[in-house]
Amino acid sequence: MAAGRGFLLLLFTAAVLVGLASASPFISDSVFQGSAGSTGRSLLQAKKSCPMNFEFQNYTIITSQCKGPKFPAKECCGSFKEFACPFNTYINDESNDCASTMFSYINLYGKYPPGLFAHECREGKEGLSCDGVPQREVVASSGQRAQGSLLALITLVCVSLLFH
Repeated sequence: MAAGRGFLLLLFTAAVLVGLASASPFISDSVFQGSAGSTGRSLLQAKKSCPMNFEFQNYTIITSQCKGPKFPAKECCGSFKEFACPFNTYINDESNDCASTMFSYINLYGKYPPGLFAHECREGKEGLSCDGVPQREVVASSGQRAQGSLLALITLVCVSLLFH
């Protein structure tokens, strides 16, 4: 009986991990609304503070490749995706101010024209695909690991339940 329960738990854990790994991340088109200069109703809607500290991120990924005066779309969008995809969970969350904060720092360090990325970087109806973009681990302001720590915790708990 215990072996059967352990096998089911292991099977469930594997299914969860496969489901999480196979989800294709996107950067929603809605993240560009703040960067394009349109505020709409957002002035009336209070947003939570971003759990990420974008002030100290490394923006050279973008600023070294996306340069004016022509701002080539291929280089600008590719470098933008490389920078932003690891943060897609945070910047796609419309209840916080992560997207506008991130764009404020991108524009501060790169001195880009307003709406550059919103106008140049278009892909599918879901937004910019992060498939094939190298993922790196990001650390939230609270010190928690944004990616990987939840999976590690789930795996640790399931393994301990399996052998306990």
